[in-house]
Amino acid sequence: MQNYVYLVGDQNTREALVVDPAWEVDAILEAADQEEYQIKGALITHTHFDHVNGLEDLLKKTDGTVYINKHEAEFLKGMKGNIQKMEGGDKIKIGIVKITLLHTPGHTPGSQCFLIDGNLISGDTLFINACGRCDLPGGNAEEMYHSLKTLSELDEKTILYPGHNYADEPTSTIANEKKYNPYLQTTNLNNFLKYRMGY
Repeated sequence: MQNYVYLVGDQNTREALVVDPAWEVDAILEAADQEEYQIKGALITHTHFDHVNGLEDLLKKTDGTVYINKHEAEFLKGMKGNIQKMEGGDKIKIGIVKITLLHTPGHTPGSQCFLIDGNLISGDTLFINACGRCDLPGGNAEEMYHSLKTLSELDEKTILYPGHNYADEPTSTIANEKKYNPYLQTTNLNNFLKYRMGY
């Protein structure tokens, strides 16, 4: 289960946000330092342990802002002063880079994706040729179906950056996912439920 951790930043101001800081925070900070980026906070796709276990350590070293969906914020403890509760459709900026937050429940109630200038960081909502589990606490297959439909309506040239390394390539496109991903090819909710959940 290899996580992807992303840096989203402005090449001019050299400010950046970390997406889902986990596991090796020192390595994340070292990578940012090598590129001369200053970490200003974190973007959280969802609060499962494998995506946020480095968040507390990151905040100790950066004291940044944590952008999380309002339906997910309750699962982060002891970080109240750093938390910024967000809603689907909200936009934030790091430098001049604009980030649109898309609320995509299904894997968890407050799962969110980040749309950045033709690039989509999808967390555990959409994988390459797959989608996130819906059978964990807070999961909801019907909500996942609708979230995937929303993502499938993005520009087909949009580049997909998933939350885990589950494929031969690290990225895909919405066009390729619509063509090859079975979860984006289901024609109705009942078919999706049968395929995803087995009922």
